Amino acid sequence: MSEDRPPLPPFTAETAAQKARLAEDAWNSRDPARVALAYTADSRWRNRAEFLQGREAIQAFLTRKWAREIDYRLIKEFWSFHGNRIAVRFAYEWHDDSGSWFRSYGNENWEFDAHGLMRIRIASINDLPIREADRKYFWPLGRRPDDHPSLSELGL
Repeated sequence: MSEDRPPLPPFTAETAAQKARLAEDAWNSRDPARVALAYTADSRWRNRAEFLQGREAIQAFLTRKWAREIDYRLIKEFWSFHGNRIAVRFAYEWHDDSGSWFRSYGNENWEFDAHGLMRIRIASINDLPIREADRKYFWPLGRRPDDHPSLSELGL
């Protein structure tokens, strides 16, 4: 039996927004083991053109991702919901090991089991090279402060 990870479906606008913020907070921790616990043991992912299944594969993917995407900072914004599904849009900033900065934009479709664990994640993402001077995310690494502007407030 799985341990519940509230909020649980069926979602309301409020609980869907809470779930999106909890996911953002976890991803901003850049802790692959912590993030992987939010997914079912057999969770299925499509991330760009990569297909994954299971927590072990998710954890390995995130370990590779955050080794490459340095100083990663993410903002997710709840977009829509229905029953046990949530759609979000997001943008994150990062740089590679040569110091080149990027802002990656995307959309995710999520489906949850009855315990609030994500069983399906479908992500479409595009990377935009940016100048360091064009960055918009300057909070210390970790959780985005509550008073930091959202994607909509930043015009993203």
